[in-house]
Amino acid sequence: MISDTHGLLRPEALTALKGSELIIHAGDIGKPKILDSLETLAPVMAIRGNNDRGDWARGFPDVLELRVNGFKVQVIHNLNEIADDPAVLGIHAVISGHSHKPTIVKREQVLFVNPGSAGPRRFKLPVAVGEIRFNAMGLSARIIDLQI
Repeated sequence: MISDTHGLLRPEALTALKGSELIIHAGDIGKPKILDSLETLAPVMAIRGNNDRGDWARGFPDVLELRVNGFKVQVIHNLNEIADDPAVLGIHAVISGHSHKPTIVKREQVLFVNPGSAGPRRFKLPVAVGEIRFNAMGLSARIIDLQI
């Protein structure tokens, strides 16, 4: 998963995402060519972030719910904008962006993952992407620091 590229797709991010079965972009894409590049690696699901404006971004949802290997996943750019309790809705994982801060937290049996920002560096936060695995053993996630 990737978020907050803000129009910059680093080669290190592409390398880290190589081999993915699905790439989820959690918003603030910046330019449509970002998604075109990601789609050379794997199918891409994306949402619109607060900075994704213009005709190219209108077709992207603000919130996306999908099933991956039987797990219910919600993708939302700003975690503070969740309308309903994910645990009550039976959601197993919430993927978000916006803060640029890579985070993995489990609350009430819901895995919350923010891969951080893979685009321009913000403050002293790492430039990163994330990986989430959905398998018979359950869910697991990790942050991949791009060392930039």
